[in-house]
Amino acid sequence: MSLDSMTKSVDAAVSGFFEPIAAWLGEVVFYSVPVGGTDLPLIVAWLVVAGLVFTGWFGFVQVRKFRLAVDVVRGKYDEKGSAGEVNHFQALTAAVSGTVGLGNIAGVAVAVSIGGAGATFWMIICGLLGMATKFVEVTLGVKYREVHADGSVSGGPMHYLPKGLVDRFGSRGKTLGKVLAVLASFMVLFFGLFGGNLFQVNQSYAQLVSVTGGESGVLGSSAGALFFGILIAALVGIVLLGGIRSIASVTSKLVPAMAAIYIAACLVVILTNVTALPAAVGTIIEGAFNPEGVAGGVLGALIVGFKRAAFSNEAGLGSAPIAHSAVKTKHPASEGLVALLEPFIDTVVICTMTALTIVIASPDSWKVGNGDAEGVTITSDAFGTVMPWFPYILTVAVLLFAISTVLTWGYYGLKAWSYLFGRSKASELTYKVVYTLFAVAGSLLTLQTLIDMADAVLFMLAVINIIGLYLLAPVVKRELNSFLEFVRARKAGESGEADEDQEPVKTTV
Repeated sequence: MSLDSMTKSVDAAVSGFFEPIAAWLGEVVFYSVPVGGTDLPLIVAWLVVAGLVFTGWFGFVQVRKFRLAVDVVRGKYDEKGSAGEVNHFQALTAAVSGTVGLGNIAGVAVAVSIGGAGATFWMIICGLLGMATKFVEVTLGVKYREVHADGSVSGGPMHYLPKGLVDRFGSRGKTLGKVLAVLASFMVLFFGLFGGNLFQVNQSYAQLVSVTGGESGVLGSSAGALFFGILIAALVGIVLLGGIRSIASVTSKLVPAMAAIYIAACLVVILTNVTALPAAVGTIIEGAFNPEGVAGGVLGALIVGFKRAAFSNEAGLGSAPIAHSAVKTKHPASEGLVALLEPFIDTVVICTMTALTIVIASPDSWKVGNGDAEGVTITSDAFGTVMPWFPYILTVAVLLFAISTVLTWGYYGLKAWSYLFGRSKASELTYKVVYTLFAVAGSLLTLQTLIDMADAVLFMLAVINIIGLYLLAPVVKRELNSFLEFVRARKAGESGEADEDQEPVKTTV
């Protein structure tokens, strides 16, 4: 049996077994209700409402403290002797690399195709709201992290949910916290293997094949797929063995590079058609409040925009706190402020640049307006109006996005695995071998059913995570006040007095 026929057989067998489970799970997690002529997924409403609540609770922290967040990233408030493994900038780029991906290229195109140009406006609004949610969950991630004897750090919902609930509610929250921690770990691990790894490799391979001659090209055969998978697995495995320090070192260079390449390409299209920019912005605003040809009218555009943003920046899903928890700081809220920049970069900047490029270029594939065209095709066609050779640039961007996402989710999955199966060298090595093998499989198998399941599982995590965020919001408020007091002391020229009341990070072996 050839490798090609074998992989097709595996795909068919896996899909046949898991399809009923995936379909049921998808219906439950992404259950939609009809609203104003269109469907509203309740999970999207859950995420958006959380953003609204935390925006109000913390007094528009994403606006009032934006400049302070930038100062923290720049290292203005760094302190010597802080526990952690990476600096603020590295923690931010590691987390951003897990959210900035193919969704920013293809997903936005589908959003403006289905919801019209107006979906862009609501996408931006949802991104701004998500900044507040991200601030809350990351502050908790650092507050309740564990610093191990070797200096490594573990954090995320599997840590702050059980510890935080006990902290606030005593023994009454102990059992519930443990159950939620196990569920959170499983959900992160499952998505990491299929959505954060296999899917990314699969899609990047497909794009690479498309620009190298298709199935008859040099990489179109099963042997080419296997070679690509092994190459990606080797790169990921080498970096993953180095832990968060190694991952952060790579992503701190990779994320700015991939963002610069992609934004530069967007700017080329926009500046080439700069006279059309005011009209494009007007189209986006007008379409947000008076869309034509969009199911559900204004509400339809709003729902599509919110859905794209919620799926893109992962605010409230509990994934980003795992990376941010490794930061060197004595003040949890300092990294919470850094994290609120994440949805801004992912959704407000990169997703908006994609949308503007499409609206300005107005390719034929977008004018169809029914969402039938592949998102990546619409984006590629938009760039192609100015740069016929853009598919090659897009391929580079897709590869960079995919590799950075695989690296970051490899780390997320490792922390989930370690929580479930322990931190022994044998346990962690087992995970890293399994994860790299999944990267090889990603170039050979589609396993779309399991990828759909992974999406559903990750958004299930958002339900329990946000409940925890609501219950622990008072803790975040105290941490924010503590950090702001430290900032005031630093500005006044004091050094260290404000830290004396800071509770030390708990250390475990």
